[in-house]
Formats: sequence, C-alpha cells, structure tokens
Amino acid sequence: MAGKKFTAALAQVELTKLYPLPDAISLAKKIAFAKFDETVEVTMVLGVDPRKADQLVRGTIVLPHGLGKTKKVAVIAGNPEKQREAQEAGADEVGGDDLVDKIKGGYLDFDALISTPDMMRSVGTLGKVLGPRGLMPNPKTGTVTLDVANAVRETKAGKVEYRVDKTGVIHVPVGKVSFAAEKIVDNARSLIDAVIKAKPATAKGKYVKKVNVATTMGPGILVDPGSVGA
Repeated sequence: MAGKKFTAALAQVELTKLYPLPDAISLAKKIAFAKFDETVEVTMVLGVDPRKADQLVRGTIVLPHGLGKTKKVAVIAGNPEKQREAQEAGADEVGGDDLVDKIKGGYLDFDALISTPDMMRSVGTLGKVLGPRGLMPNPKTGTVTLDVANAVRETKAGKVEYRVDKTGVIHVPVGKVSFAAEKIVDNARSLIDAVIKAKPATAKGKYVKKVNVATTMGPGILVDPGSVGA
C-alpha cells in the first residue's frame, strides 16, 4: 500500500525540475501521505572533501520556528551554581558525577547533553554510550560551555546540528508537515544560509552542488540553488 502511495506522490514531482524553495516546500506538504506527522528534511550535497579536517562543515543553528518538539535536555556540571543555572533555564535532568554514573547505568532519557568544560574528563568515559547516539557534548556545537543556561534555552528553542557526512552530504530536519509552509521555508532558509556561511576557505569548485527537500516517507524534490542564494 505504501508503495502505491509513494508512486502516486512521486508522479506529482517533476524529477528534473529545480523548484524555488517555497514551491518545493509546498509540494512536499501537498504530497505527504503518511498517517503520522512527517518530518520535513533538507539535504545538501556539498563540494567538499570531508576526509580533510579543514573541509569538515559542521555547526549549529537555532531554527526560528523550532521543530515542533521540545527536546529533553540533560546537563552535567560540577559546580552547584552552574547546576542551579541549568535548572532555572529549564533543563530536564541536572547533575555531576552522579549523572555520569546514572548514564553509565543505562539512563538515556534525553535528546541533548550539555556539559561544563571541567566535567569533560568524566563525560569522556561515556564515549561508547553517547558517541553512537550523537549525544557526546562538543565545544563546536556549543554543548561544552560554561554558559549552560543559554545552551539549555537554545536547545529547547530548536537548535539543530548540521554536519557533513563522509560522502559530503548534510541532512537536517527543518520542521513538520503540519507546520505552515512559511515557517518551514524560514527554517530551511536559516539552515541553508548557515551552511553557505560555513564554507571552508579551502573548498574548491562549486560549493553547493545540490539542494533537496523531502518528507520522511516522500520523494525528494530538487531545489533551485539560485532561490536560496547558493
């Protein structure tokens, strides 16, 4: 049944056409067919060589309209004052070495983990647990910081990470099908602008090779790079 629905959705997409971003988003919403609220994702194919450290495109951005889901945020801080700041900012779980031990024991009921720099020696022992899940705190993504309150608020507000994979591709969610098209477009533009600004100085040739929009279950829709300033 899903195969028939996908085929029907695909039939409404001109596969070789480059759609302006707003048109691509509107079409993605129109042809979404799943019974759940699908995620809308932007895929960017970049002209970089991720094997080279100076061409690793990575960063974070707070999407203007969030992702429709409030993330559960855990904070590991050794200083009681920093723990209090995290709690006041809305962190769902706060602790020091006790929280490290809790995670070692199997606790993983959070979507993001923030740590103060002084606790990274302890947090580093959780690499095998956190690494494969993409939860290891990292200074580059703002999750290793002394400003835990701001980090918690940004994460709750819809901060997402973008990172080029080993094939030179970035995949990032920018909203839900239930969002107004204008909000998804705003989120997508914010992401694309951030990735463009993160262009490595050593990248040669065309930087943004392809931009694609798709829902969780739907077909990809090619975006006209010119419509997003690429």
